[in-house]
Amino acid sequence: MVRPMVAMAALLIGREFVTSAFMNRQTFVKLQKSKAYFKRYQVKFRRRREGKTDYRQRKRLCCQAKNKYQSPKYRLVVRFTNKQVICQIAYSLIDGDRILTSASSNELPRYGLSVGLKNYAAAYCTGLLCARRLLQKVGLDDVYEGNDEVDGNVVSTTIGKTTYYVDEVDEDKRPFRALLDVGVKTTSTGCRIFGALKGAADGGLDIPHSEKRFPGYDRDSKEYDADMHRERIFGGHVGEYMEYLEEEDNTKYQAQFAAYLEEDIEADGLEELYESVHEKIREDPSPSEKKAFSPDKSFKRTAKLSIEERKARVQAKKDAKNAELEEDDDE
Repeated sequence: MVRPMVAMAALLIGREFVTSAFMNRQTFVKLQKSKAYFKRYQVKFRRRREGKTDYRQRKRLCCQAKNKYQSPKYRLVVRFTNKQVICQIAYSLIDGDRILTSASSNELPRYGLSVGLKNYAAAYCTGLLCARRLLQKVGLDDVYEGNDEVDGNVVSTTIGKTTYYVDEVDEDKRPFRALLDVGVKTTSTGCRIFGALKGAADGGLDIPHSEKRFPGYDRDSKEYDADMHRERIFGGHVGEYMEYLEEEDNTKYQAQFAAYLEEDIEADGLEELYESVHEKIREDPSPSEKKAFSPDKSFKRTAKLSIEERKARVQAKKDAKNAELEEDDDE
């Protein structure tokens, strides 16, 4: 009824008076959040508020069917920091997660790779190291040796209604199955997470996956170029950029690839380097011995001064300053 009344008033009294009267009137605002909303409000989990855990994803990765008799669901956890790649095999209990084994790209210098510890090729090496280390720990390294010839293709074997992502399935021992845990990382095509996945799969783990997120997959044509993925595993994209930068801007090349130049690593030798790293990882995936920590006990903290000592210290400073001012006055 407000609009007809305003229109009628405009005709009788005048447009300017009605406009000012209508603007001064308080409009009705719907209460969006009532008292009941705030009484029933419940804060989200801390790690959800911090943006660290996707609980919808975690529930599906951890929850196990009751008829499995508390057998754990294992996860291949892949995380990237500013300096390294971390791969872990974990399972959850009621009081927290347990880590079966872990591998980091900081261990790759043991195997001859000391630069580029965060790229796609390094992620593949880290996933391979984690897989071989786990299988050695559970006694399956001789049964499931993985894929020695890296070709970028997805390997799978179907027995009955179950698909295993390994070359052959042993009659006595089934392969070790783990599910990929990407955390809150965006799973875009060609992401480095899938390099760690491919390394772990080639290392002998049974990880359900497809080629749709590997480098070389075209979503429009639905075709997969395994050679492109193989090139990425052996650092071909890094070698191409090194050659391009050396020709176009040698100064930037010297600065950006300074660590490579110190180690005498050239674009042509990257594939041989990564092949040797893969071989060394398969020969000895066991973790290095922990170094005994010996703290430096030579440092001794200064003793805390008493109130009398602090007052005396302040008084000595005052006296020294007064003496200095008196000398200046005498001069």
